[in-house]
Amino acid sequence: MIEFENLQRLNEPFFAEYSKSFEQTLQSGWYILGKNLEKFEAEFAKYNGAKFCVGVASGLDALFLSLKALQLPEKSEVLVPSNTYIASILAIVQANLVPVLVEPDQDSCNINPSQIETAITPKTKAIMPVHLYGKVCQMDKIVEIAQKHNLKIVEDCAQAHGATFKGQKAGTFGDLGAFSFYPTKNLGALGDAGGIITDDENLADRLRVLRNYGSCVKYKNEVVGYNSRLDEMQAGFLSVKLKNLDKINAHKRELAKIYLGKLRKEYVLPSVEEDFFDVYHIFNIRHKRRNELQNYLEKNGVLSGIHYPIAPANQKALANYFDAKYPIAEKIHQQTLSLPLSYFHTKDEIEKVAELVNRFLDEA
Repeated sequence: MIEFENLQRLNEPFFAEYSKSFEQTLQSGWYILGKNLEKFEAEFAKYNGAKFCVGVASGLDALFLSLKALQLPEKSEVLVPSNTYIASILAIVQANLVPVLVEPDQDSCNINPSQIETAITPKTKAIMPVHLYGKVCQMDKIVEIAQKHNLKIVEDCAQAHGATFKGQKAGTFGDLGAFSFYPTKNLGALGDAGGIITDDENLADRLRVLRNYGSCVKYKNEVVGYNSRLDEMQAGFLSVKLKNLDKINAHKRELAKIYLGKLRKEYVLPSVEEDFFDVYHIFNIRHKRRNELQNYLEKNGVLSGIHYPIAPANQKALANYFDAKYPIAEKIHQQTLSLPLSYFHTKDEIEKVAELVNRFLDEA
């Protein structure tokens, strides 16, 4: 069986360093807002070329607190791609803002810059580009639009650790870059964790207050805040893994090359473009017989995933927010399939998967 993901195998190369970090943290007796967090925040900011990093409890919190830190007027509109994971939209809703869906580009699956301006109204105050699957959006065009219309930018970088566009890292184009360190990410913790990067010192200070009950001095609360702190254990584990992030990304890129070179043209493959350094958190393909293909793979010993089976506009939880149709997003969600592509996978395994995916076209 070729698994889609296996977190034990994924993390096994780091067990010795994890154990050392855990023991040091355990013995320190300090588990919240300590030296591990300060160290990781400094390291992650430096890795991305940002001035500040603020660790929080999850990727969703990173998005939510980023929006809160911007202090946008209530019910302001935030533009977000129509095919994103629901967390992007939940953050907007929970911040008492209004999500407005914009269709993606069919090739990259990222928000289509040519569709953004048609969605802007006097209530629009921000854009949330989502760097889906590990490919950065066309941020030069998005930044130009944002500057033209005086809009803030919160980048959803949950799947794009280390990805670049024209040599610049995801999360550094806008006002804030929000990251998830969920265990399956290229830079994954051993539990929920998140972080926000920014070059704006005022925003960084505000985020530190918001994540800690609205307080920067114990028992003195300046604003209504939240409990969302990246804990010392996870910060220590992330420092271990951050040292290996470029190696992880390089391995996944090598595996992706196998798929890109072997899979037949009947499949829609991830776009490969100049100026983009993709990190392939997910290797997605598209085919109109997606469900049959997934079943065929499983019967032949290969597990796959679907990111994501339901378009946000069709989610019951969001029924009161959207009534328009989003045909491009619908098509992507109906046809997308994520193939195995983890740090623990070997080239031989990926070649076998590619052969099987091709064989489906002849046998099924």
